[in-house]
Amino acid sequence: MTLTESETAAEQRLAPQWKVILHNDEITTFEFVIELLLTLFHKSAREAVELTYEVHNSGSAIVVVTSLERAELYVEQVRSLARGRGYPLVATMEEA
Repeated sequence: MTLTESETAAEQRLAPQWKVILHNDEITTFEFVIELLLTLFHKSAREAVELTYEVHNSGSAIVVVTSLERAELYVEQVRSLARGRGYPLVATMEEA
C-alpha cells in the first residue's frame, strides 16, 4: 500500500503549540513581572507593561505560544527565578 500525498502530509503535522500563562498573585511586584517579561521572554518595554497589567487585572495572561519543550522550560524558569526572589509567581502551560 502506498500513501497518497495528502496522507503523507497529514502524518507530517507540526507539533502542537503550548501557551505559557502567568497568573496573578497579591505578593509578586509589578517591577519583578516586568523585569521577567523583558529578560526571560524578550518582550518590549511596552508589551511587558501591558502584559503585567493584563495579569493583574484579568488574573492571568498568555505570555508566549511555543513548543512543548520550550513551554516546560519557561514554566520552570519562572518558578525558579520567582522563588529565588521570594515571590510566589506561577506560570502554567496549556495546549494552544
